[in-house]
Amino acid sequence: MTLDDIVASVQKHPSRLVEITGGEPLLQPAAPALITRLCDLGYETLIETSGACDISDCDPRSVRIMDIKTPGSGESERMDWSNIARLTTRDEVKFVLCDREDYEWARSKVREHNLDERAGAVLFSPVFEQAPGLEIAGARELPLATLAAWILEDGDPVTLQPQLHKFIWSPTMRGV
Repeated sequence: MTLDDIVASVQKHPSRLVEITGGEPLLQPAAPALITRLCDLGYETLIETSGACDISDCDPRSVRIMDIKTPGSGESERMDWSNIARLTTRDEVKFVLCDREDYEWARSKVREHNLDERAGAVLFSPVFEQAPGLEIAGARELPLATLAAWILEDGDPVTLQPQLHKFIWSPTMRGV
């Protein structure tokens, strides 16, 4: 799709909120231009990124949601840690957690990088069980109640964020 096609598709909907996500949207060279066009048109524009790509080209009017990959994801080595310095209080940081080890790792990163002060929100989400061959191959589900209990017990400045789209649609459904 061209940028004009994408914008026309967005304009068919009454919502003024647009979230750009998908594998890693910042691998698409036109992503920064799309973000700026949507902001120029008055859309509240969110960009969800893994943090593996430089986020500095994203329009400052957008909200960057940086999904910091945990060791349990098998992708934590791809993180561009210099993105932490690029965060503003408009932005959010998200950790999808597989287990207690990921939880402790994420807690250490929140403290090490003062993420609760750098970003507007620090979100902890539990992973859903996924069959081998998907994003987190063979990961067992981390029950929402278990993660909630850990957060309450420790009192860290994080927000429990269930991945609502996985409750509304099948956790394996794409394009929602």
